[in-house]
Amino acid sequence: MNFTDILFLILSLIIGIGIGYIIRQLIYTNKVSKQREEADNILSSANEEAKNVELQAKDKAIEIRQSAENEIGRRRSELSKEEDRLLKRRNEIDNRSERIEKREQTLNKRQSTMDKQSNELEKMYSQEMEELQRISQMSTDEARETLLREVEKEARADMARIMRQIEAEARAEGENRARKLVASAIQRVASEHVQAVTTSFVPLPNDEMKGRIIGRNGRNIQAFEQAAGVDVIVDDTPEAITISCFDSVRREVAVRSMAKLVLDGRIHPAHIEKIIRKEQDEVERIIVEAGDQAAYDAGVPGLHPEILRTLGRLKFRTSYGQNQLDHAVETSQLAGVIAAELDANVEISKTGALLHDLGKAMDHNTEGTHAMIGAEFAKRYGVPKNVINTIASHHHEVEQESVESVIVEAADAISGARPGARRESLEQYIKRVRALEEVANSFKGVNQSYALQAGREIRIFVRPEDIDDLDAIRLARDIAKQIEDSMQYPGQIKVTVIRETRAVDYAK
Repeated sequence: MNFTDILFLILSLIIGIGIGYIIRQLIYTNKVSKQREEADNILSSANEEAKNVELQAKDKAIEIRQSAENEIGRRRSELSKEEDRLLKRRNEIDNRSERIEKREQTLNKRQSTMDKQSNELEKMYSQEMEELQRISQMSTDEARETLLREVEKEARADMARIMRQIEAEARAEGENRARKLVASAIQRVASEHVQAVTTSFVPLPNDEMKGRIIGRNGRNIQAFEQAAGVDVIVDDTPEAITISCFDSVRREVAVRSMAKLVLDGRIHPAHIEKIIRKEQDEVERIIVEAGDQAAYDAGVPGLHPEILRTLGRLKFRTSYGQNQLDHAVETSQLAGVIAAELDANVEISKTGALLHDLGKAMDHNTEGTHAMIGAEFAKRYGVPKNVINTIASHHHEVEQESVESVIVEAADAISGARPGARRESLEQYIKRVRALEEVANSFKGVNQSYALQAGREIRIFVRPEDIDDLDAIRLARDIAKQIEDSMQYPGQIKVTVIRETRAVDYAK
């Protein structure tokens, strides 16, 4: 390569670099020009938006100012109305104060006038009283006593008329009311006796538990009744249900089972049957223990286990409110004491007395009286013949063959008749009430008598032409004395004698 070529290359390189520089400058100039145009556009857009925002701000400010001016105007109007109202109220109060002042002035004038008139009346009253005393020749105290006597006469006449009216109504309605009171008392006693013998109540924590006991479509209560052999009564009694059954043992099992189910909370047929079986075993254990304890307390050893088991069932049996197992033990103890005093066989007497009501533990399942049922049952388990006779004859269904049978009968009567042992029977109650009326009617001058308050009061109506007031007092005392001497009764009996005076005349 020669020098010319090298020079040409150098020139070409220089020219190329110059051309590149020129092109680069042109590109840069175009880019700067475009950026300036974009900046101008952005600035122009920003200016327009600023103008729009400024216009909107001015409009908003005008609206706020106008709203404020309207609010101020409204407030001024309200203040003006309130000011007018207060002004009107002030005027009314001023007018009322003026009227009150005028009224006070008027009242003061009237008061002064009344005071003057009162003074004048007092003077006139004093003058009239002096004139009346001069005319009547009586002092004020004497006149007051005379007036009181006259008023007392009139009051007594009114009282007598009212008393005659009340006594006439009592005479007309006394018999019906007495019958209703006696019937009501008998009904209450009878219902309490039946309820204590055949039903038991199971308390519940709340009334929602009743629904759980019944179960869906009544399946729980049906399962319980079938498994326990009782009737479950779910009524309106709050937080309680009733379990009814003639068999006291089954009823006791049902009551204990229902209490366990309520406490547990799991009430469904399978669990019900499980709980009932468990409580049957528990009650059976209690029955056996009760029979053994009764024989121990009565001092009668050597009885057959089946007899002791049957005897223990009497723990859940009552008669006229008296527990039959306690009655059997008490009768045995009484029979032992009586036999010892009479030199009779103490062992036979105590054994027969302990077992005399054995048939009551099974008489609902067997035909016949409890005395004969008990005697047959005892005979099957090797009880001696003389003891069997005491059981069978204590109600004279068979002939009494020994003095021990008589002792057992007497001990049974003593245990059942002692005060507080049994409730009073309906027949005894009626006899006592009738006897009370018969005692009162036996006295001279008695017209009618009515036993009230379940025999705790006797109300007696007498004939006024035969009995005066003093005789009425004596009659009440005599009747009370006669009742004390001839009757036996609990507590005390109130004797009330009623005497009415009738004045009869005819207008012709």
